[in-house]
Amino acid sequence: MTQLSTFSRRQFLAGVGASALTLPSLTDAFGNPLPTAQPGRKLGIALVGLGSYSKNQLAPALQQTKNCRLAGIVTGTPAKAEEWMKKYDIPKANVYDYKTFDRIADNKDIDVVYVVLPNSMHREYVVRAAQAGKHVICEKPMAIMPQECQEMIDACKKANKQLAVGYRLHYEPFTQEAMRLGQQKVFGPIKFVESSDGFRIGDPGQWRMKKALAGGGPLMDVGIYAVQGARYVTGEEPISVTAQFGPKTEPQKFKDVEETLFWQFQFPSGAVSNSTTSYTAGVERLYASCQDGWFELSPAFGYGPLKGRTSKGPIEKPIVNHQAMHMDGVCEVLLQNKTLPDHITGAEGMRDVKLLQAIYQAAETGRKIDLKA
Repeated sequence: MTQLSTFSRRQFLAGVGASALTLPSLTDAFGNPLPTAQPGRKLGIALVGLGSYSKNQLAPALQQTKNCRLAGIVTGTPAKAEEWMKKYDIPKANVYDYKTFDRIADNKDIDVVYVVLPNSMHREYVVRAAQAGKHVICEKPMAIMPQECQEMIDACKKANKQLAVGYRLHYEPFTQEAMRLGQQKVFGPIKFVESSDGFRIGDPGQWRMKKALAGGGPLMDVGIYAVQGARYVTGEEPISVTAQFGPKTEPQKFKDVEETLFWQFQFPSGAVSNSTTSYTAGVERLYASCQDGWFELSPAFGYGPLKGRTSKGPIEKPIVNHQAMHMDGVCEVLLQNKTLPDHITGAEGMRDVKLLQAIYQAAETGRKIDLKA
């Protein structure tokens, strides 16, 4: 996102504005009408990993989508497979485990593979999905290290398949409005951004608390939302970062990953941002102080409903299903045989992963990290 490059007006309208929402009368952040469902068949999506996000968000959302449908599942738990087959009328031929996954190449009923696995497993299954001849959606963060991201991008390019990352908020009306307000300088140039996301985590035995699987703690989970928020309201790439680990108030629980992390970005325009992510306390806010006013979203990053206001009054936008909008938007582009906009692809995913690793480097060394290179 060198000054507005990732979220330029042209790309924004081509990508975010192209998403098919639940109501055809809705408009995107620039007031353009949103298209309805594409004519013809829906693309079949197979969910890889049937954890809480697939169960509680993606599968229900796929019952509301216009351009795609739940066609298959990949799970290592036979009981889950039986449950999902019955609940969603999934044929046995479209059910795979991790050993039989590559046979998905022969299944013409499945067009897109959605990887919803622990972060450390994203690279393997994105590469295997591409090699099987399927388009891919990968949950964020895209991977743990930038090199993994590049391997994923290269595999999809070699297979002539497209790779999207699960940036659902790019299709969400309140977020689109925050992008517009910031990037179009509606209240003048942005001076300061607060972008933070955290919650109190439950089960200490879950994969998110294991560095080998997650790559880190809250930064590698909800922290990416805070990174994204600062980037998409400014429309700029940060040029430097400083960061600090918070204290470990529960050292036994957080022996493998960080508990809280703070970081500060500087942007080319002179804007600065301050962010917090945590597994020990709740915070969910995106606030921008501008030369002539301010705007904020709070809640800003959850599954909704989001809320917003500005120095001139409340932000009024429709409440929609984020996941349905995201998957419909991606699949609409695929159905039209067009190229996915940069801001939701692997290129954007790799930008974030580079920043996540730079934040860790800054916190570990106590130095300001130059991001201009």
